[in-house]
Amino acid sequence: MKYKLSMFDFALPQSRIVNKPRENREDAKLMILNRETNDIQHSTMENFGDYFEEGDVVAINNTKVFPARLYANKEKTGAKIEVFLLRELNKKNRLWDVLVDPARKIRIGNKLFFGENDELIAEVIDNTTSRGRTLRFLFDGNHEEFKSTLNMLGETPLPKHIGRTPTSMDNERFQTIYAEHEGAIHAPTAGMHFSKITMKKMEIKGIDFVPITLHVGLGTFNEIMVEDLSKHKMESEEIFIPEKSAKIINNSKKLNKKICAVGTTVMRTLESSVSTKNELIPFHGWTNVFLFPPYNFHVANCMLTNFHLPKSSLMMQVAAFSGLDLLKKGYKEAISKKYNFHTYGDAMLIL
Repeated sequence: MKYKLSMFDFALPQSRIVNKPRENREDAKLMILNRETNDIQHSTMENFGDYFEEGDVVAINNTKVFPARLYANKEKTGAKIEVFLLRELNKKNRLWDVLVDPARKIRIGNKLFFGENDELIAEVIDNTTSRGRTLRFLFDGNHEEFKSTLNMLGETPLPKHIGRTPTSMDNERFQTIYAEHEGAIHAPTAGMHFSKITMKKMEIKGIDFVPITLHVGLGTFNEIMVEDLSKHKMESEEIFIPEKSAKIINNSKKLNKKICAVGTTVMRTLESSVSTKNELIPFHGWTNVFLFPPYNFHVANCMLTNFHLPKSSLMMQVAAFSGLDLLKKGYKEAISKKYNFHTYGDAMLIL
């Protein structure tokens, strides 16, 4: 069976997309889908650990969101320009791959001034990248001082659909509690449901939390514009699978333990570096893996994820793991029971 974009459409009421998180992370609703029985159960993230036993592994993405959205004034005209930092291209020369809005106003050679006192100045040096522009920041201090200035001027990059200005709450909540390696422009949302209490209870039970890294970029959220899914090309995102993490996962896999991927970013990372024996291989590089049905997964045998938007690559990946019919059944029930979808939505555990 050939899966097409239109097969992943469904009616999602706008009321099911919220613009702020629940007060406590572990209060998120948790739907449990059983792939063997097609049963659906309901709980909360506070009880997530009840579905795991000693020796099971939970793989988490420890990427850290940085304040990627900045605002500048264009030289001469003073026009306000939004600059969205994507990734650093060259540390020495302070080159960054960015999106600018409105893009039509920006040309090569234009200078942009950031901050009330022009704490940063940037020059547009390339206008031809598929994603936007290349900026060279002009700054006299060292790299640490430069990054500190970026962080001071930038704001938490909440998605546009949130529809509000970020607050101090978002600095903490648009982030997992185990975020460590800076480089993401969006939080790995499934991981945002874990509290310190939930994780500690699971660790006491003998469940291993194993870190990997995928720096979430445009690849995760780019809109799919083709009906034939095989023609969709993912933007590359940087990943890191430590040797220690690979060893723990492979050992637990041999013992037939649960290997739970927390989120689509973890699942894509695990599927990006697998041996012919279906063992995870340590790796540091880039991935543009796009997972959609039908697909045979090699590492994880269960998955924690959010409820995703219609026709999104995230929904397609989850459908490849759960089966599209079961996922749609779960989504239909989620809507009827008022689960929340998308960035600050609730959680689904697929067993």
